[in-house]
Formats: sequence, structure tokens, C-alpha cells
Amino acid sequence: MNKDRYWEIDTLRSIGLVFIIIFHTVFDLNYFGDHNIYLRGGIWWFLGRTGAVIFIFLVGLSLTLSYNRKKKEVNDDRLFPKYLKRGLKIFFLGMLITGFTWLLVRDGFIIFGILHLIGVSVILAYPFLEYRYLNLLPGLLFLILGFVLMDMYFQFGWLFWLGFRPEGFYTLDYFPLLPWFGLVLIGIFFGNLLYPGYQRRFEIPDLSDNKIIEGLSFLGRNTLVIYLLHQPVIIAILYSLGLIDLPFL
Repeated sequence: MNKDRYWEIDTLRSIGLVFIIIFHTVFDLNYFGDHNIYLRGGIWWFLGRTGAVIFIFLVGLSLTLSYNRKKKEVNDDRLFPKYLKRGLKIFFLGMLITGFTWLLVRDGFIIFGILHLIGVSVILAYPFLEYRYLNLLPGLLFLILGFVLMDMYFQFGWLFWLGFRPEGFYTLDYFPLLPWFGLVLIGIFFGNLLYPGYQRRFEIPDLSDNKIIEGLSFLGRNTLVIYLLHQPVIIAILYSLGLIDLPFL
């Protein structure tokens, strides 16, 4: 176990990942198979949304940990290129998913999913990383504006990434900046509140050597790789079991 990491954060991230994997498994059964599964509410929707909320909230919180740790090693003005590079890398991975889904499903291919959001958020969040309460109000404002926009459609489409959906807009995975960047900012707020200067401000038992926690923490430390690979693996398993059909094969 890496003692420079906080086991509770990696564990929570892994729980979010497991929720997302469960949701995507059910989604694939419904989308590619002859199954009538309701995904717009109920337990499956709850698992998917909860997993996404955990993921995105921890983006902000983890950025504060990374920033405060690196700030002890180098000057602040040398840190932004690191986050710019990281954000662009994650956004590029999101664009690979865009291309992959366009080739496989066409109708509803992903144009601004969770990886696109995280990539952009890593870059946009940089000016906020020094602050605590300054993140709370804009974070809540972004959330409120985003929830208002969820039931609205517009005549233009060039601001879809922000949350202004054009009429007839349909995509399989959609995480615009409004409201989700607000959740990143709230994660930054809690990161600086609970782990200022990369120091935990609260007391919890040390479970880092627990075998279950070690397993969960491993998932939490490798979420990006697992997230990229989980859908092809799930689809391959379901197809091999005869539970789904793939029209592109």
C-alpha cells in the first residue's frame, strides 16, 4: 500500500467505478440485447448516477491533494503545464471514445462524456485550487444552472459542451460543464477543507492494510485504465455468453 496516498479516497473512487461498471453492464444488456430494462430511474439509474457523482467529486478533491503535494516540491508557476498536459491527455482519451462509439453505434455516439468533462475540468480548475470557500458558491451556482438547463433545448448547437442542448440532441453519455464542473469545484472545496496542505484534518482508523481495502484501493489507483477497458471487456463477455447481439459484427 502506498503510504503517500489516502486509502479512503482510493476506496471511495473504486466504489464509484464498481457502480459505473454495473450500470454499463446493464446498459449493454439493454442496448445490444433483447432485454427490456428500465434505465431512466430506479436502482440502475441510481447506481450509474451515484458512480458518476463520486468520480467527478473526487476529481476536484484529488486535484487539491496533487496540487498541495507538488507545491512543496516546485514553484507554483511551474505547475500549470502539468495540469494542462494531464487535462489534454484525458480529453484526448475521451475523443478516442468519441471515435470508437461513432464507428460502432453512430446514432447517439458520445461527443462530450465523462472523460471529456474531466479533461476540461482539470485545466479549468487550476485557478481555483488555492481556495476553499471561494469554490463553494460558484460550484453551487453551476449545479443550479445545470439542473435548469437539463429540461431545455435550444436552436443552436455549438454550446452543447456547456450544457445548452440543441433540439433533437441525443448521445449515449453526456456530462456537460453545467452542472458537472460545479461538482468538481465542490470537490475542491472539500479537498482544501478536509486535507489542507496534503494533511488529513480528521481521524479515522487506518484500514490501509486490510485485504479488502487493499483490493479496492488498487482499483481506485487505476481507475482511468480500468474505465477505458471495461466496456470492451463487458461487451466481449456478454457476447460470448450469447446475451447480446452486435450489429457491427
